[in-house]
Amino acid sequence: MDLQKIQTTLQSLNLDGWLFYDFHNRDAIAGRILDIDKNKLATRRWFYYIPAKGEPKKLVHKIESAQLDHLVGEKFIYLPWQEQHNHLKSILGTAKRIAMQYSPNNAIPYVSIVDGGTVDLIRSFGIEVATSADLVSIFESYLTEADRLSHYRAGDIMQMIKNETFKEIGKRIKAGDNPTEYEIQQFMQDIMTKNGMVFSDGPIVAINEHAADPHFEPNPSNTFKMKEGDLVLLDLWAKLNQPRGIYYDITWMGFIGKEVPKKITDILQIVFDARDAALNYVRQKMQNNESVRGCDVDDVCRKVIVDAGYADYFTHRTGHNIGEEVHGNGTHIDNLETKDERFLVKGSCFSIEPGIYLKHEKIGFRSEIDVFLDDNGNVHVAGDIQKEIIKILNL
Repeated sequence: MDLQKIQTTLQSLNLDGWLFYDFHNRDAIAGRILDIDKNKLATRRWFYYIPAKGEPKKLVHKIESAQLDHLVGEKFIYLPWQEQHNHLKSILGTAKRIAMQYSPNNAIPYVSIVDGGTVDLIRSFGIEVATSADLVSIFESYLTEADRLSHYRAGDIMQMIKNETFKEIGKRIKAGDNPTEYEIQQFMQDIMTKNGMVFSDGPIVAINEHAADPHFEPNPSNTFKMKEGDLVLLDLWAKLNQPRGIYYDITWMGFIGKEVPKKITDILQIVFDARDAALNYVRQKMQNNESVRGCDVDDVCRKVIVDAGYADYFTHRTGHNIGEEVHGNGTHIDNLETKDERFLVKGSCFSIEPGIYLKHEKIGFRSEIDVFLDDNGNVHVAGDIQKEIIKILNL
């Protein structure tokens, strides 16, 4: 925890402090920022208050009084609930406006963690509860050099797996051993595991109408068998099995054939153009040393698809923050599902992944890249960027 940086940031945001609160390890954000040991008992409520100026203070239950001993600051211990309330009010002192893991109207659900009753309690002290969304973006999404290298190493492996998967599909089709989506998914999972990768679920292997479902999950009962003429979508995400491993997340498209129908290449090109417009917008803003909001990047990307006549078929946000979780808690590229007005943080990573999903035509398209902003505002993309559809039978 960088106390000085947190307090400087609180002052810049006109906040009197940041109040962390947890019960039963519900707040993973607090856990990471404060380096809480998740293996310790956490059956009682605790609070940790970082004022914009001065020494932090901690409030813990009597039977778990050592819960926050690794953190700096004066410790207060409570037993009855009345004592908890009195200590908490005293700790917050003259503060008028403090941040918590709260989001007005649940605008950014990733940081909407503190329960309504606890917010009510703080408000009863005459204190305004503000969202910690900007703070979370700054202190949760920043990647160290070691984090960045972890992301890049994961990328090398995942790009290899993507290449080997397209080859495997082609090899099996040519041999007359047509694989199912589920079989190819298992093929990919096996390579991921053998290469020291971990993942929560997935990957997505989807052909034709299944590719028109952005979150299709193949299983033995819903899977299609692949054949020549099929459109193939691969969406794969994983991270190195190590502390502070950072996810890598990409989507590529292939066609089981030697030539690709013009309609497929034309629609996929729109997706590529939307992706590139968003990437170039971020690059231009960073080159001009201008701040970039996630919602604005979404607008730029979405406009390309809207102008092409496919507004109703781009049914998700443009991208998401990437960290130790594939969908991190930092700024998302979103002005559809939420209005994420947070600024992109130098040192953070996020995806750009526009899609067009034509369920009525039983086809879907998506392209996904991972973008990393370094400390100087330079924009990097780890790994290859797809420029044309993979002709699987030419591999």
